[in-house]
Amino acid sequence: MVSSSPQDLDSSTIARMLASLRPDGAPHLLFLRRAPAGIGSPPGTLLCLSASFNPMTAAHAGLIREASRIVPPQEVLLLLATANVDKPVAGLPLEDRLALLLRFADSRPGVSVAAVAQGRFVDKMWAIHRSYQAGIRLIFLLGFDTLVRLFDPKYYTDRGASLSTLFGGSECVVGNRAPEPPEAVDAFLVRPEVSPFAGRIRLVQLPPGLAALSATLVRARLARGEPITDLVPPELEEPLEAWAKGKGGAGRPHNPQRTEPLDRRGRTARKRRQPWQARTS
Repeated sequence: MVSSSPQDLDSSTIARMLASLRPDGAPHLLFLRRAPAGIGSPPGTLLCLSASFNPMTAAHAGLIREASRIVPPQEVLLLLATANVDKPVAGLPLEDRLALLLRFADSRPGVSVAAVAQGRFVDKMWAIHRSYQAGIRLIFLLGFDTLVRLFDPKYYTDRGASLSTLFGGSECVVGNRAPEPPEAVDAFLVRPEVSPFAGRIRLVQLPPGLAALSATLVRARLARGEPITDLVPPELEEPLEAWAKGKGGAGRPHNPQRTEPLDRRGRTARKRRQPWQARTS
């Protein structure tokens, strides 16, 4: 059983918890943190940002901030899918990504952190509705590139039925992504396969710097030993830089035989005397 207020979750513990998730099982959420000030009664709005978080970037945080301005939430859910429909696990191990999400959530009482085994949004929707009270308003936060993949027929045996189910139980807020101009999103929404669901999709415009920011860029700069200031949330900067130094660069495969996991505050679990250890979050 997962504690709703985890106190000592390091990445080794998280890895053991993740082993309980089965992609071929019924979709369900594995909570690592339930928001202390999350959705109560009556049910309200849940913003869900489901991404690979490899690592979490300032663009992720910016999308949450901009979406919250047009649809104020009672809770935000950071959801990591352990089986991504497009991306293999490379870069940060899943357990370290979740440890960093917990660090981000520590000072934000309205933020929950969870994992799910399935990569399709319709499966995530079912898992979320099973974990929250009836009547919540579920809104997924997406970048435009993810919205395009959402409508790609290669992911479905019956795209129309799956999308009708998805948009019947959730909505989307979409942020623009470089190099596509913001008007590309508008053009996409009038396509015949998309327009039936356009009323359930709202748009936010990210500043150019955030629209162009990717986790790939962050990992590349870490691998070169370059600063990542302003590319990630401030509380993740130092632990990510320490992670990259300890692992020889974030672009290299994770080797648990010679590296240390992160604890829930983003510190290496055994090397306690790190320069950021006294920082509160």
